Amino acid sequence: MATRQAFDRDLAEVQQDILRMGALVEQSVYESVRSLAAQDSVLAAQVIINDERVDEFFRDLEAKIIGLIATQQPMAKDLRVVVTGIKILMDLERMSDYAVDIAQATMCMVGEPCCGSDMAEILRMGRLAQRMLKEGLDSYVEGNVEKARAMCALDDQVDYIFDHLFRALTKSMEENPAFVPSGAHLLYVIRYLERIADHATNVGEAVIYQVTGERRELN
Repeated sequence: MATRQAFDRDLAEVQQDILRMGALVEQSVYESVRSLAAQDSVLAAQVIINDERVDEFFRDLEAKIIGLIATQQPMAKDLRVVVTGIKILMDLERMSDYAVDIAQATMCMVGEPCCGSDMAEILRMGRLAQRMLKEGLDSYVEGNVEKARAMCALDDQVDYIFDHLFRALTKSMEENPAFVPSGAHLLYVIRYLERIADHATNVGEAVIYQVTGERRELN
């Protein structure tokens, strides 16, 4: 009984740490897009610095999860919970990396001409990706399969905006050579946001697996 109680306590601590890491990643995604819109190199630099905290969380949690597997040898549903933690951990780390990529693109674009109408759509895409991340983490906390599925469905909207922006940015670059440097950076940015949304979808799939034991490809 004591061993079971210790396992439950350690697992709960891991889950809480994953949520804390998720909150940091959510903040990084938000601030990376905000720095882009404002061409704020100081805020972009802060996003890059904050990635070190995310990496620390990742290393510490990876070690804790490996320790749980090695010492407790979880079975059945407990193992699903542990595996889900690993999957979400890896997706969060990648999302943080993409936020850094956006921040680095921002630092390269400061002072360059930018397209206002396209930026509004990029901001909308960023808000959707951030919403997906938040709702994915909420579904993880609640063990809510329906919320996870609803969040994953938002990826279609992100993909639609990506396709629209890709065509619009490419056309602007063809028509205005002065826009080519900014346009190239923005093409990377929308790809990074699209990938963040994909990783958020992975979180939703992991939640569904944890609760039901079923593997669903929702991306």
